[in-house]
Amino acid sequence: MFLEQGVNPENKFWKYLIGSVFIITASFIGQIPYSAAVLLKSFKDKQPFPTNNEEAMRIFEPNLTLFLVMLSFLFAFAGIYFVVKYMHHQTILSVTTSRQKVDWNRIFFSFFLWAVFSIISFFIIYFQKPEEFEWNFNLVPFLILVVVGSIFIPIQTSTEEYVFRGYLMQGFANLARNKWFPLLMTSVIFGSMHILNPEVTKMGYVIMIYYIGTGLFLGVITLMDEGMELALGFHAANNLVGALLVTSDWSVFQTHSIFKDLSEPSAGADVILPVVVVYPILLFIFSKKYKWTNWKEKLTGEITAAESLN
Repeated sequence: MFLEQGVNPENKFWKYLIGSVFIITASFIGQIPYSAAVLLKSFKDKQPFPTNNEEAMRIFEPNLTLFLVMLSFLFAFAGIYFVVKYMHHQTILSVTTSRQKVDWNRIFFSFFLWAVFSIISFFIIYFQKPEEFEWNFNLVPFLILVVVGSIFIPIQTSTEEYVFRGYLMQGFANLARNKWFPLLMTSVIFGSMHILNPEVTKMGYVIMIYYIGTGLFLGVITLMDEGMELALGFHAANNLVGALLVTSDWSVFQTHSIFKDLSEPSAGADVILPVVVVYPILLFIFSKKYKWTNWKEKLTGEITAAESLN
C-alpha cells in the first residue's frame, strides 16, 4: 500500500522535518541564478532592486522569467531524491506509487482528461464574455513558451506532488499512523503555500477554499489509487494549459499565452464550483475507470506497524 511503503520504525518524524528543510534549502539554491540575474539587470540599468515578487517577475521577458523561476524546482526535486534515498533509504518509486512501476497510462489519462475539460471550460467562458479577453497570440514567443513550459512546468508540478502527496504524506503517516491526518495536513499546507500568490490579494482569502480543496482532491485520488500518477497528470495539465491558454496582469506568471484576461478578478462561483461540483465528478470518473472500493478504509483507516514509529 502506498502510505505503508514509507512507514517503518527507522522513519522517525524528525527525519521528515530535517528532510523538508533540506528540500527548501535546495530550492533556495535554485533561486540564486534568478536573483543574480535580477541583481545584474538592476545594476546594469541603474534601477533599484525590486522590493517585492511582483516587481521581480516583470524585470525580464516572460519566457526568460519562467525559465529562471522554474530552475528552483529542478533543484528542489534533486533535494527530494537525495533525502528519500539517503535519509530514508527508500526508492523514488516508493514515494510515487505502490505499483511495481510507474503507470504512465494513468498519468496521461488524468492529464488529457483535465486538459480537455480546462480548454472546454475556458471557451465556454470566453464565448459568454468575449469582451473580457484579448487576443495575445504571438507565434515565436508562444512556441518558445510551449518548449519551456512543456519541459519545466511538469517538473514544477511533479516536485510539488512529490513533496506533498508523496514525501510529506508518508511522513505524517509515520507520525499519526492513520490516513486521514496525512490527507488533511498535506491539503492545508499545500493550500497555505499559495497564500502569497497575487490572486489571494486580488480575490481575498476565500480563494483559499479552492487551493486547499484542490490539495484535498489530489490527496484523495492519491490514497484511493494507491499512487500519485493521477495527481501528477492532473497537476501538470492544470498548470501547463493555464500557462499556454490565458494570462493576466494579476496572475503569478505573465506568459506569452494565446489570450489575456482583462477582467477584474473576483471570488465567486469559479472558486467554489471546482471544489463542490467538478472535483466530485472527476472522482466519480476515476473511481469507475479504476474500480475504487473501500473508500472509508483508504481515506481514514489506521496504519499498523510492528514497532513504535516515533
